[in-house]
Amino acid sequence: QVQLVESGGGVVQAGGSLRLSCAASGRTWGSYGMGWFRQAPGEEREFVARITWNGGSTYYADSVKGRFTISRDNAKNTVYLQMNSLKPEDTAVYYCAVDQGLVGGITESSYAYWGQGTQVTVSS
Repeated sequence: QVQLVESGGGVVQAGGSLRLSCAASGRTWGSYGMGWFRQAPGEEREFVARITWNGGSTYYADSVKGRFTISRDNAKNTVYLQMNSLKPEDTAVYYCAVDQGLVGGITESSYAYWGQGTQVTVSS
């Protein structure tokens, strides 16, 4: 069983930065793709970014491309989401997830395990 714990959320002004972390435990974590999703109030959860099992490839939603960076440290069983130039529309609960395969998909159905989420609030 995989356990995921997100941290690093908070309140930041527009234009600011935050770095989210997701610590995983419970299995051979380094063999799976990882992803970040977010859910704003009243909205469905949406894909943000994903990274392959070895960190060799990343993919981003258009809304965050050029501002967010996903990375991972398999030795620490941790995946990160560096968020720069934050906008009020980035306000959401951010979730990390473990994919069922090596790559990491862009839909929720690709992911087998989810964290509890961390709140990010961007004020204007």
